[in-house]
Amino acid sequence: MSHAEHPESCCSPTRGTQHDDGPQPAAAGSSAAGSSAAGSSAASSSTAGPTAVGLTIGRPPSGLHSTKLGALHHDALIPAGSFQMGDAFGEGYPNDGETPVHEVRLDAFRMDTTAVTNRMFAAFIQATGFTTEAEQYGSSAVFHLLSTAPRPDVLGTAAGAPWWLNVCGADWAHPTGPTSDYRDFLDHPVVHVSYNDALAYCAWAGRRLATEAEWEYAARGGLEGMRYAWGNELHPEGEHRCNVWQGTFPTHNTREDGHLGTAPVGSFQPNGFGLYDMAGNVWEWCADWFLPKYYRNSPTENPQGPTIGAGRVMRGGSYLCHDSYCNRYRVAARTSNTPESSAGNNGFRTVAGV
Repeated sequence: MSHAEHPESCCSPTRGTQHDDGPQPAAAGSSAAGSSAAGSSAASSSTAGPTAVGLTIGRPPSGLHSTKLGALHHDALIPAGSFQMGDAFGEGYPNDGETPVHEVRLDAFRMDTTAVTNRMFAAFIQATGFTTEAEQYGSSAVFHLLSTAPRPDVLGTAAGAPWWLNVCGADWAHPTGPTSDYRDFLDHPVVHVSYNDALAYCAWAGRRLATEAEWEYAARGGLEGMRYAWGNELHPEGEHRCNVWQGTFPTHNTREDGHLGTAPVGSFQPNGFGLYDMAGNVWEWCADWFLPKYYRNSPTENPQGPTIGAGRVMRGGSYLCHDSYCNRYRVAARTSNTPESSAGNNGFRTVAGV
């Protein structure tokens, strides 16, 4: 298996990224990728970039995921059913379009019980030689308290969000900087993967990304009208149920839940469908384009999302979410990012039909 090596010279800034607060400002010295409500988080931006996602991989016959990954892969049956999709509490950010609440009916499908891990993604890289977009660009966004990069490898900070560093040599195999190694985090979710990277993995695995409706239905775990994947209280009986920020963002994390960055998948209790980490840990790519007004006219049966949008939907929040600026670990919460973007808090999980 080969991985991107630390470039001898300074690499180019990455494209615009957005994580816990929707569209983000760009890094110093690059074009703006957008702006958001208070508490934006960001990486950097560039108008130039790779024109391909690396290796072109044909979709194999269905059912090969377990054959390729064997014991590394576990999924759960999500039964057909209907639910009320959207924010029933009026807590969403207006520009996110979490309302109106509307009924959705879905066919049954299977979903990974966890986000795709470094161990799983490494099997894909080893089998295909795929090069991720962060590796092609030469840098990606790393949260400042997690960065292990030497000063020359920090290309800049995000305008308005200095906690995001544009780190030369950061990618899925080097999650906190060029001297870090994914093998130290084998059972953590893979990060620094773009939407396009996730699609390439899905093509190899004979899977796909969940639609946004499938993701929210699965995250609710059979509960109706709840705020979180486990109920309405963030810390029921004082127990942490997800990996999000505690303390004062972005300078001090008390780590009451045991984690500063990503947690190993399955560190917290699963929801009613047997799915782990449907809140916090890492943002997860969905198949849909993001359009805030989509819920106003969304189809009732198996909605596939709008045909246009400013980016692709991301769901679930991350280890950087905090109610002081990013209350997006609720099951109804949504945000988006451009398909080529990557950062140290975004990953994905896959689904398949039954």
